[in-house]
Amino acid sequence: MAKVRLASAGALGRAILPNVDAVVADARPTDPLLCLRPATIAAAASQFAGCFPGDVLYAVKCNPDARVLRALWAGGIRHFDCASLTEVELVRALLPAAEIHLMHPVKSRPAIRNAFERYGVTDFAFDSAEEMAKILQETVPVGLVGDPPLLGLFVRLALPKGNAVYDLSGKFGAPLGEAIELLRTARPHAARLGIAFHVGSQCLDPDAYTRAMALAGEAIAGCGVAVDIIDVGGGFPVSYPGMAPPPLADYIAAISAGVSSLPSSVRLWAEPGRALVAAGGSIVVQVLLRRGDTLFVNDGTYGNLSDAGVPAFRFPARRIRPGRPEDPEEELADFGLFGPTCDSADRMSGPFR
Repeated sequence: MAKVRLASAGALGRAILPNVDAVVADARPTDPLLCLRPATIAAAASQFAGCFPGDVLYAVKCNPDARVLRALWAGGIRHFDCASLTEVELVRALLPAAEIHLMHPVKSRPAIRNAFERYGVTDFAFDSAEEMAKILQETVPVGLVGDPPLLGLFVRLALPKGNAVYDLSGKFGAPLGEAIELLRTARPHAARLGIAFHVGSQCLDPDAYTRAMALAGEAIAGCGVAVDIIDVGGGFPVSYPGMAPPPLADYIAAISAGVSSLPSSVRLWAEPGRALVAAGGSIVVQVLLRRGDTLFVNDGTYGNLSDAGVPAFRFPARRIRPGRPEDPEEELADFGLFGPTCDSADRMSGPFR
């Protein structure tokens, strides 16, 4: 039986126990309880890294818990995609040998400068000439005449809206023509020049990567300079009740087919998040009140269950009743959930059973 590592903000602290039912029966937690399965996380990381034809960068924002990061390291992940200086500091302190990449397209000057000077980060993404100028100015002496380039510079390419549960097309990304100009401008300053994109979180269509790779190919053909890396971002999905995406192999095949038409020197990066950690964690919540077919629970959309609110993911759920064995013949009902805040938007329609 796989062991479960449990962490709570309350009196339970941290422990490793044989299963979730055991800790609920023993401790009767009144706070939401985070349950982590490090071996599951490590196995998912190893499986993804084994089939993706390039470097795998874990998207730290997905779950920055230190135990999650250690489990990913145990599974072979050596690169980490950070979106803030706080994440950079966390990864560097926990995993000193990690390769850290600051791939948020818009950053503060202090974040750029400190990531570079204090934590050795040299890979940065941007989607405008203004952001590229900030990066070059804050990483002096890189870019000065006579100095060899040290930076990895990645142009974030805008994509049209696709079939992803979380659409990410509206905020970041340079249109194709602008991306081509940015690539040309960045090349003299870059030890590594790349194109980055993101098809959206929980992408349900492998062909979204096919289309994105084709657009990246147009940018490479149009810019007239060597591009070293294509960062395909995240979006790799997992299954939820009522939501069964195609297998990971279909996404890898689409990406591999896309890169096959590009110059042979182009390398691939990916930034998976939920694909590595979704199966490795769960939350124990307490039912505070039942009102018809609605349960009031002690966690919600402003806490650990945001995806259950919007876009209304149906997480796998089961009932735990300490000291009361489950009757396999009992017919269970469907419920919606309300979280603990006073906000009516703190609602998770489910249904959950």
